[in-house]
Amino acid sequence: MSLNKLPKIAACLTAIGLGLSGCAEIELASHATKTITRSDTPKTIGRYKVGSPYQVKKLWYYPAVDYNYSETGIASWYGPGFDGKKTANGETYDQYALTAAHRTLPMPSLVRVTNLGNGRSIKLRINDRGPFSNNRIIDVSRRSAQLLGFELQGTAKVKVEILEEESRQLAAQAQGKDYTPQVASNENTTLAAPTETVTAEPLDAPATSPAITSETSSPVKTASIEPTGNFTDGVVSQTPVAPTSIYVQAGSFLQVHNADRLRARLSPLGTAQVANAAVGERTFYRVRLGPLTNVQEADDLLKILHDNGYNDARVVVD
Repeated sequence: MSLNKLPKIAACLTAIGLGLSGCAEIELASHATKTITRSDTPKTIGRYKVGSPYQVKKLWYYPAVDYNYSETGIASWYGPGFDGKKTANGETYDQYALTAAHRTLPMPSLVRVTNLGNGRSIKLRINDRGPFSNNRIIDVSRRSAQLLGFELQGTAKVKVEILEEESRQLAAQAQGKDYTPQVASNENTTLAAPTETVTAEPLDAPATSPAITSETSSPVKTASIEPTGNFTDGVVSQTPVAPTSIYVQAGSFLQVHNADRLRARLSPLGTAQVANAAVGERTFYRVRLGPLTNVQEADDLLKILHDNGYNDARVVVD
């Protein structure tokens, strides 16, 4: 789909009353003895925080303890302009530390982030909230983006997985509690938001859900970098990754005829399709546009949908 057609198509969709509701890659470490640190930045664990549901730009987010979390999507990075400022859990942000911002996971917790474009994978400590633009799923520090190989590009297709045992230990340390390693837990934790979320689209109970994939990793290379908290050791793993594509998901339905109706309405925007997804014992019918050429094309298409009131539309990687 040609992007120069998008404004005309968007105008056309509005006119007919759709009724929509609703930086090149760098080397990891050319010198094995080189470290990147900030002596003036305190390397603290920070206070433990989950938080209450909150709303940003008409979207609701539901912070939760979710040790089954795994999601694929688009990552971005942040640094200048935030360096030295407070994070959401009270730490001082250091763009050269191995940290990241996430919209709902507990702070601190540990995640593994895998670049689905080049297979690089590292562990990062969540200590901030965000990102809130263009439906990104994680905002990593500048150094993290360098190690993952997407600093200059600005964004990357990624998989984010929480590391349960390390996250439990970080949570205990941040709360001043003793920690006992465990294989399984029966503790009462805050439940994660539903995988499929009912929206206001008046076509019979639509909903949205993240795409989920699975790979394995093995450490093959180490970047010499000062850790900023437990477990963030700067080890860069090389993970086998399968080809992935970018889509914009406009809605998800329990009734296939509702999905077909929306697919037909969105067809002027490009290739629209209905993809089936089993969630528990239910089947959802997801309306997606794509596959798209790149992140910018997805962002432009997402903006058109959002501008037309489709606030739950989002970018997905599958």
